[in-house]
Amino acid sequence: MDRDEFEKVVQEVFDSLPPQFHATIDNVHIVVEELPASRSNSRKGIRSGGMLLGLYEGIPLTKRGVDYGMYPVVPDRITLFRQNIQAVSRDDHDLRATIRETLIHEIGHYYGMSETEIRRAGY
Repeated sequence: MDRDEFEKVVQEVFDSLPPQFHATIDNVHIVVEELPASRSNSRKGIRSGGMLLGLYEGIPLTKRGVDYGMYPVVPDRITLFRQNIQAVSRDDHDLRATIRETLIHEIGHYYGMSETEIRRAGY
């Protein structure tokens, strides 16, 4: 699947998430990149040979003070890594499921959940 088609699937999957996600997500940009930079893997504790499927970068809701948004703020960023997601997906149905799981996982970080909390929730 080429990048344009992958980005369309990401948008479709995001649009299909429950309404409470859409109602509470603010100032987040979702982007697709081919592969993570090697520094992203080491920074997130991914061992050599591991695959990073997504990455949240920003200020989680639980860390935002009352003054958040009172001045210009760069949007938080959720990055999905196309080649890694495709590598772990068996077919188009599995690809959509992997994108959905990865998006929900990274949105969990946006909400302030730790890696352990997200994994306990099944993502």
